[in-house]
Amino acid sequence: MSASASVTDLEAAIVEEKFLAASGPGGQNVNKVATAVQLRVDVFRLGLPPYAYQQLKVLAGTKMTSNGELVITARKFRTQDANRADARERLTELIARAHERQARRVKTKPSKAAKARRVDEKKGRSQVKAGRGKVQFD
Repeated sequence: MSASASVTDLEAAIVEEKFLAASGPGGQNVNKVATAVQLRVDVFRLGLPPYAYQQLKVLAGTKMTSNGELVITARKFRTQDANRADARERLTELIARAHERQARRVKTKPSKAAKARRVDEKKGRSQVKAGRGKVQFD
């Protein structure tokens, strides 16, 4: 699956939708209408490359279950359709971010001149500290 693929490309075998009663303020509407959406995605069936799977695990954090399911709950809006769209958008964004590769870090070494400057600074600092000892009268 490519990073640009949307959730609509993922069929019901991979994405399971469940509607819940949302929590929080909203009065009677919240108590009687199941507007919150919970998406459960079987990550193994997405066919992600290994680097993307590892990155998805890191990005998802506690949203990923031990048996490889990604659980996204959306309850920001008052309607089912808006919450469904929000959950799917968040899933698509998460998968796209998982596909982004980190730039390889190129190791660098300090130059000989930089090492010499560091040693000179250390020696100078040592001289300053050595001069702070007790004054001895001979």
